[in-house]
Amino acid sequence: MKRLFLTCGLMIACTVAALAQPKAIFDKKVEDMGNVQWKRPASATFTVTNKGNKPLVIAKVSTTCGCTAVEWTEKPIPAGKKGSVVVTYDAKMMGHFSKGISVYCNADTRPLILKIEGDVVKRIVDYSKDYPYGIGSVRLDRYSVEFEDANKGEKKVAYLKVVNTSKKAYVPTLMHLPKYVTAEAIPESLGAGQEGVIKLTLNSASLMNMGLTQSSVYLARFPGDKVGEDNEVVLSAVLLPDFSKSSKIAQQPRIQLSKNELDFGSLGNRKQVNEVITITNNGSSTLDIRTLQVFNSSVTVELSTRTLAPSETAKMKIGIVAKYLKKAKTRPSVLMITNDPKRPKVIIPIKVKH
Repeated sequence: MKRLFLTCGLMIACTVAALAQPKAIFDKKVEDMGNVQWKRPASATFTVTNKGNKPLVIAKVSTTCGCTAVEWTEKPIPAGKKGSVVVTYDAKMMGHFSKGISVYCNADTRPLILKIEGDVVKRIVDYSKDYPYGIGSVRLDRYSVEFEDANKGEKKVAYLKVVNTSKKAYVPTLMHLPKYVTAEAIPESLGAGQEGVIKLTLNSASLMNMGLTQSSVYLARFPGDKVGEDNEVVLSAVLLPDFSKSSKIAQQPRIQLSKNELDFGSLGNRKQVNEVITITNNGSSTLDIRTLQVFNSSVTVELSTRTLAPSETAKMKIGIVAKYLKKAKTRPSVLMITNDPKRPKVIIPIKVKH
């Protein structure tokens, strides 16, 4: 009996030990550093999250050549917390490079392999002015595309400018396109340093709802690329109401705002700011605010009523939430679709500094 208890105790202890393990999950395994200037050290950061239930300890990090230096989080990384491995490459030769990094930690008996790659050039062309948004070695002129307002059945075209900063040929591809948008890369393939556009065509007949429709598409940096916040591009389209059967102009509503735009200035340490706008119906028939939407999640809006009789007013409270502002890729604005034929679409732009 004692032997049985001892055996069971050892089995339980071994099971507990096996369950209590660190787990190292890196945000990426490969970092494309794009163009790196000759004899100008450049760094890449790999973020690791301990998704186990025991502290993660990085004991050693080694590289495949002396031109690559590394720094890492040497203190134990508690469960659920993050650490980093920073790799600095000092290019001594021109051309393409690919360097391996081996991370030795208590999450595995074998080293975890990371890699940096890119191209060494004598001079780096600064594309940041015309193409301020980088997605790997590809740069864009913007992270969001807004089509012109459309009536049902109309087609609208917008362009996303792109430049290939790598030394390899690149085929611009957008993933997860919605059914109401088609995309065409012009030209189909971009050589090293070549500029091009992605032509986006909106087919408003496929839009289901009046007002704002937004979709996230993702620029593929290479074949088989994954989707994420870092390669997201937001598409916005506004479908206008049909006034072809509206009554006489004298019997129409007229929307008027106490302010047509808001300027909150700098948020500073404030978590949220709010302001109230008064909406008045100066027309001779009922004003209906059919759709009330925001362009990104940092904007909040409350409206006292969506139906206003002639001369009636309503209060609209508009706010900005600081914690969502940094990640927003579209301009903070409020959109209203109304039955006022002169102002079917009302945009309230919001200026704010984080």
